[in-house]
Amino acid sequence: MTAEIELVTRIQSLDTRSAALEKEVANLPKHIAHVEKALDGHLKKLEADRAAHIANQKTRKSLEDDNKVNEQKISKFRDQTLQAKNNEQYKAFQNEIAFAEKEIRKSEDRILELMGQSEALDTAVKHAESALKKEKLQVDSEKARARERTAADQKQLDAIQSERAALASQLSPQVLQLYERVRKKRKGIAIAEVVGGRCSACMILLRNQYLQDLRKSEQIMVCETCGCILYYNVPVSFEPDLAAARK
Repeated sequence: MTAEIELVTRIQSLDTRSAALEKEVANLPKHIAHVEKALDGHLKKLEADRAAHIANQKTRKSLEDDNKVNEQKISKFRDQTLQAKNNEQYKAFQNEIAFAEKEIRKSEDRILELMGQSEALDTAVKHAESALKKEKLQVDSEKARARERTAADQKQLDAIQSERAALASQLSPQVLQLYERVRKKRKGIAIAEVVGGRCSACMILLRNQYLQDLRKSEQIMVCETCGCILYYNVPVSFEPDLAAARK
């Protein structure tokens, strides 16, 4: 591996780490927005339940007030019944009493129905209030962790960029331009090792002559298929060590 290839390899490693950190930094606000959206949805549900509970109580109060009015009417009509001058007046007062009693029964049935709904709503509101307290604490904790992680990631990014700039300054402008061009084209991957006679980026078999030139050349060479900058590591042989161990 030539000195320039080694530099390019190190820069590629830094760029890969940098891309991962940048992705994490970009995703943290999205994660926070997601948990805040969920919290907002639960808050709106709680507000709707509270509003339904208040409306339930208002309706019950209105029905109870109506019953009081009807009870007063019944009392009044009964008094008037005693003073009826003829049978027609008596029947009219009895009809009014019957109508008012019917309205009271309807209201009482509705009140009982509303009381059942109110109990369920009251339970839902209390449960939601308790759950939201915990959820708010969790969201606040998530936001604090996200801020800490972002700060740590940014610190690493600054260090990586500083190291990258130092390495890039040691490359020739032509090689650096080639690296940047290939990296942009290949979505971040600009260099590939040749393994088993193949480019490890596209897995295409290299021509024999091209492979021989790569092994011997001190110049930067790229894959004829995908354009990645290629490097070749000479296989390590342990035979001399094994032979020495046998003696």
